[in-house]
Amino acid sequence: MNYLVRIAYDGSKFYGFQRLKDNLTVQKVVEEALRKINKREVEIKGAGRTDRGVHAMDQCISFRLDIDITTDGLKKAMNSLIGPYIYVTEVKEVLDDFHARFSVVSKRYLYKINLGEYNPIIADYVLQLPYKLDIDKMKELINVYKGVHNFKNFVSGERDNYECIIYDISFDIKDDILEIEFYGKSFYRYMVRNLVGSMIDVGRGNKTVDDIKKMLDTEEAKFSYTAPACGLYLKKIEY
Repeated sequence: MNYLVRIAYDGSKFYGFQRLKDNLTVQKVVEEALRKINKREVEIKGAGRTDRGVHAMDQCISFRLDIDITTDGLKKAMNSLIGPYIYVTEVKEVLDDFHARFSVVSKRYLYKINLGEYNPIIADYVLQLPYKLDIDKMKELINVYKGVHNFKNFVSGERDNYECIIYDISFDIKDDILEIEFYGKSFYRYMVRNLVGSMIDVGRGNKTVDDIKKMLDTEEAKFSYTAPACGLYLKKIEY
């Protein structure tokens, strides 16, 4: 049986999502739990590979099991083995051709910035800056980023294709926490963190909106600031 499972996790406790030989990762913990449940090895496919320190409210994985188990039973069994920093929120049976990564329709990422006084309790969960930001200036980049662009200057690593589409970007402030939400088809490695980093450069006056436009138009103009992983959340995967 092929399953789609939605999980949430605290990224500060792991060396990212993808399995690593010598370090604790989300994939490693989940696959070890499924091996105990299935009585043999299980390889999971993730909707995306979050980096070390990046959190997930709604990461999605797919995998096949040989045993006969209900979705409710599988959810309970997994949660008994993968806690306390990972939690299964939903289990569904899906068609054989479903793939957690290749079947994705859209993704939502959230980035959190503390605009108030520094708080050590939330240091692993938001970006905290020692300077003020011009939020209105940052918002001017919404229409710059939206649409189809070549995001090569905002992506880490080499790819065959850097083009993707951002449908929308929204800003919201709750209790001095600025939340910037990105809604798009796909996002490449470090892309959201570099987009936010460029917003921060504009918000503190280090760069202009025109500087950022050039980063989308020419390969010579590189981003200068990658926002830390602590403030990034994979918020929602849609199929």
